[in-house]
Amino acid sequence: MSSPRSFHLNQSSSTEFVFQLFTTSPRIQALLFFFFLLLYIMILCGNSAIIWAVWTHTSLNTPMYFFLSNLSLIEIGYTTTVIPLLLSNIFGAQKPIPLAGCGAQMFIFLTFGGADCFLLTVMAYDRYMAICHPLHYTLIMTQKLCTQIVFGSLGLSVFLTLPLTALVCSLPFCGHHQINHFLCDVTPVLRLACGDIHIHQAVLYVVSIIVLTIPFTFICISYIFIANTILRIRSTEGRQRAFSTCSSHLTVVLLQYGCASLVYFRPNSSTSEDEERQFSLVYTFFTPLLNPLIYTLRNKDIKDALKKVLSKKAPS
Repeated sequence: MSSPRSFHLNQSSSTEFVFQLFTTSPRIQALLFFFFLLLYIMILCGNSAIIWAVWTHTSLNTPMYFFLSNLSLIEIGYTTTVIPLLLSNIFGAQKPIPLAGCGAQMFIFLTFGGADCFLLTVMAYDRYMAICHPLHYTLIMTQKLCTQIVFGSLGLSVFLTLPLTALVCSLPFCGHHQINHFLCDVTPVLRLACGDIHIHQAVLYVVSIIVLTIPFTFICISYIFIANTILRIRSTEGRQRAFSTCSSHLTVVLLQYGCASLVYFRPNSSTSEDEERQFSLVYTFFTPLLNPLIYTLRNKDIKDALKKVLSKKAPS
């Protein structure tokens, strides 16, 4: 006779999930497929252009653009974790995903998402040092420190998301295994569990505070000091230039943290599942798509670097 522990392990190893379809209309499915595919191509091209511009132009070899290129790399990573699987499941012939695959997608997505939030916080500190302490900026923000910060952000994100993912995947799942979402995120998977999830919800809440609330608080404090310094600049041109280096980052912060907070801090109720999926679409698709556009349109240095690239490749 098998023990309860061995039965639970066998049940977990055979668990498979399917994602709920956006629609059952073949015509709308085809439109959604090409729409999401187009968004994915634009995300790859836009963020790759920023990475290439930063790493090939010496004028962009500064901590701010180093962090920006790594931010673009992270966003390519977490969209790639989601979109190819979404495209393969968008039509009626759904492919089930095993529990191990679901857990892997959850872990990678949360790791890149957490690193994204930490990196945005570091970029706010970088702007604080550049504007409020310009004389000490080059002495403190060295290339070695910037590299350590990027790997530290990724390592901290792994440290937080690995236990959370392991807790979720250790749950027993019974009944239907249809996820009302387009990815294996924590909240929609927890809704399918038939065990006690109070501890898992508490861990998710703590991780959300560490990843979202605390970094956003540091960003707000940094911008309070930055705004105070900018207002004391006498020349209008100097104030505009200092503000322009922060406006792009601040726009991305509000978009990223706003949508993520609406997903992970909403009350857990079945009536909010569709809205949760809509907010997830925003920070999974549109935030990585808008980031390159925001930084390109509002940043003269990147625009000049991209213009040089295009002028070199244009036929004489």
